[in-house]
Amino acid sequence: MLSLILIVLVVAVVVLLLVVSRQPDTFRVERSRRIAAPLPVVFAQVNDYHLWQQWSPWAKLDPDMQVTYSGPSSGVGATQSWVGNNQVGQGSSTIVESRPDEFIRMQLRFLKPFQANNEATFTFVPDGESVQVTWAMSGPKNLLMKGMHMVMDVDKLCGQAFEQGLAQLEVQAQQAAARSVS
Repeated sequence: MLSLILIVLVVAVVVLLLVVSRQPDTFRVERSRRIAAPLPVVFAQVNDYHLWQQWSPWAKLDPDMQVTYSGPSSGVGATQSWVGNNQVGQGSSTIVESRPDEFIRMQLRFLKPFQANNEATFTFVPDGESVQVTWAMSGPKNLLMKGMHMVMDVDKLCGQAFEQGLAQLEVQAQQAAARSVS
């Protein structure tokens, strides 16, 4: 009887590993928002990590998060590193491509609560007096991440954070635009 239970358990583990291993090797989360603010102002909010504390959804999750900056103040080479609570973890983000008023690409390096190397992009498309901003994150999934993605809706979790961040980005961009007019 014990050997039968052991055989069933081994078969179940093998089947689970097969199912997990057949999951996609990469993931992508993407959200967009039409922001009623001038394109250069919106772009500047994303291109300068020093401004992220005003609109980033993760800054709201841990107001005591320690953030350090290195490299130029904005654009290619600008880096922010953070250490925070369990919700924000530890990692860094570096701008690796910045095309004014069009596109920003960042290399993300997460250290805690899990290790991962992902890419985030922001695309800016003029839309009359507004700008369509698309925030996306993509990356590889190892076996552990494939298993996590099966039980956690990463698109929903990250997507909600992106939606909150884009809404706050609009508020900050509108305030920055109003200050520049005054």
